[in-house]
Amino acid sequence: MEDFATLAEPFRSELLAHCYRMLGSVDEAEDLVQETFLRAWRAYDRFEGRSSLRTWLYQIATNVCLTALRRAGRRVLPSGLGAPGEDPFAPPETADPHGPWLQPFPDALVTAGAQDPAAVVVSRESLRLALIACLQYLPPRQRAVLILRDVLAFPAPEVARMLGTTTAAVKSSLQRARARLEEVGPAADLAAEPSGRRQRELLEGYVAAFENSDAAAFERLLRQDAALEMPPTPTWFSGRATCVPFLASAVGSPGDWLMVPTTANGQPAAAAYRRGPDGVHRAFGLAVLTVTEAGISRIVAFGFPGILTRLGLPETRTPSR
Repeated sequence: MEDFATLAEPFRSELLAHCYRMLGSVDEAEDLVQETFLRAWRAYDRFEGRSSLRTWLYQIATNVCLTALRRAGRRVLPSGLGAPGEDPFAPPETADPHGPWLQPFPDALVTAGAQDPAAVVVSRESLRLALIACLQYLPPRQRAVLILRDVLAFPAPEVARMLGTTTAAVKSSLQRARARLEEVGPAADLAAEPSGRRQRELLEGYVAAFENSDAAAFERLLRQDAALEMPPTPTWFSGRATCVPFLASAVGSPGDWLMVPTTANGQPAAAAYRRGPDGVHRAFGLAVLTVTEAGISRIVAFGFPGILTRLGLPETRTPSR
């Protein structure tokens, strides 16, 4: 079975992205990719080559995901749970950090070892947080059809074979999935990205605002209609008038935060370290930014310290100056 490992391993990162799109969880996606490879390894001697190895692996992975989704609920961001908060000075609501929260996806998990730059670009675009959140509103089989057809560009007859259904059923599911996605998809968040230079400017501005405790900078960085989400708290804010006061209260004193620019879900992001009473900066979480030419339109600040280890970052950090 050594041949199987050699042939299948190059597909691991794209299968991980596929399972993440289906589940909205990196943790679960990694487990399901492992299960996919195990099932494929056990059945490899019966693989007759009627499809490519890649197609066969996607068939196994998709069905593994569909089985997992039978016992899993929809993963959400705070904006999917209720109306935005009105008082930025009130303490945020508390919630279970182990709840069904949508997780961010570090870009390095897709780009590591990738050979095709064009494929990397497509993969990153199809991992945007807004899209992943919208996919969670689709029934599992519709979700699978839309991803296999519109993201991965498998032909409808091939998707039908993967899912054990008819081409007509695939086309019907795809039509319904596209219609539903248009209903729940926030147009602003799915808009085209600005230039790379503008992205860097906004990310650098966000990092500097926290590290220098420059609350006024958020007025310049955020769009008028910006939104701020902070899982695992269900509290979120919509509009610069509430987002800025909350962020101003969070920045504390200069030096309280250390921020490391990075990328996640194909978007600019900042890994955050917060200074404790002992003066040590410890991992706090990851902020994923949605940016446009006009400014930052959404900040999703994931308060999960463990995310930083997936980025290859340490649990504590020392100021460089």
